[in-house]
Amino acid sequence: MKFVILAFLLSVAAAAKLPGEAHHVVSIISDTREAPVNGAFSTNFEADNGIKYSEIGRPGEAGQTNSEGTYSFVDENGNTIEVRFVANEFGFQPQGAHLPVAPPPPPHVAELLRIAEEQRAAGITFE
Repeated sequence: MKFVILAFLLSVAAAAKLPGEAHHVVSIISDTREAPVNGAFSTNFEADNGIKYSEIGRPGEAGQTNSEGTYSFVDENGNTIEVRFVANEFGFQPQGAHLPVAPPPPPHVAELLRIAEEQRAAGITFE
């Protein structure tokens, strides 16, 4: 009985609104899902606060599920952030204008790669 009372009090405390905390109600505009059939699926979701999510998946050749899609949301400054992604045997690969991009390699890297390719073609190995 003590456990039930403790669980009830913890659930009430967890659901309580903290002082100064804003309470926002978000309505679901659409939520369409096609359950996996032979490993293929699709999901489309949209909420009235600007959150959108869309994904299509299918079985991959290496036993994994390949999927691609997009998701977007509105940031704290009112900008819409969109991410396009592919997830497959090479991992999760996001793309978006807001994501950082690595700087280009220094000019000497191309020359080093050319030399390495010549060495491999000549049968030179380093162990």
